[in-house]
Amino acid sequence: MLGSLADIGGTHTRLCITEPDADLTSIQAFENAAFETLESLLLHYLKEQNTDPGSLTGRFGVACPVTDDVIELTNFHWVFSVSQLGARLGLRELKVVNDFTAIALSVPHLQPTHLEPIARGVAQAHTAIAVLGPGTGLGVSGLIPHADGWAVLQSEGGHATLAASSDDESRILTQLRQRVGHVSAEKVLAGPGLTALYCAIAETEGRRVRAKSPEQITSAALSASDPLAQRTVDHYLAMLGGFAGDLALTLGARGGVYLAGGIMPGMVPGIRASRFTQRFMDKGLSRTYLEAIPIHVITHPCPALLGLQHQAIPLGYEAA
Repeated sequence: MLGSLADIGGTHTRLCITEPDADLTSIQAFENAAFETLESLLLHYLKEQNTDPGSLTGRFGVACPVTDDVIELTNFHWVFSVSQLGARLGLRELKVVNDFTAIALSVPHLQPTHLEPIARGVAQAHTAIAVLGPGTGLGVSGLIPHADGWAVLQSEGGHATLAASSDDESRILTQLRQRVGHVSAEKVLAGPGLTALYCAIAETEGRRVRAKSPEQITSAALSASDPLAQRTVDHYLAMLGGFAGDLALTLGARGGVYLAGGIMPGMVPGIRASRFTQRFMDKGLSRTYLEAIPIHVITHPCPALLGLQHQAIPLGYEAA
């Protein structure tokens, strides 16, 4: 049976129609801002594909909590009912999970060519796996082994409070707290957090700067044209490593830590050269435990769609 797969993020939506065991090809990406509603985007796509919706089972990953029938994206204005959307489109069924839950579901199906090693530990069989990554938000999930395979977590761990691990970080987070209140990991470690971090570091040094986009900051850091941008990226990757280490300890992720998200593949050289791994392991008495854990960056073009393709999903709509 044909499946209609959708990875619905805060900025882009990626779509594909495929057979259950076929290679994912012809993935199309759309900017959310070009469409008033998710329904209008999906209708546009189905018309473009000349596909009968009644022949499709929908599997969607969404960048927000999935707790009931009504879905409200965290970082975009789309709101929809799973049952109403499935019925209006005429799908055979529609199932929805958090987008990082979908990415976690992909991990057992990734090939070595879809992975870049960051820390070469040895994965332990039948132990938990942690998955996280920055995009428009900060996604967090994990896989827990059980007798029949894997149980996947639908987590909102990106909204946990971000902790400081040095006096410098304490000053930076205090500055951010004065500006935004609660400083979650997402407010610093999601893509847009680079801009907030850039301005906060400048303010701790007693100066104000013009805000730069995340792309401008990373470009200036790579070209060494802006020392503040370099310090920003250094702090960002160190904090991301510390957060990943906390997640690995929380889940007991001796099966590995996987970093996902659109910006991650391009940052592999920077991650390897940064304090990421040092901060991942710098947990006092738990250092030896963490040194044994392998860390990879997922380079598959859309792991969420791969996870959706291979796994059954509980919450959804089925045509009468």
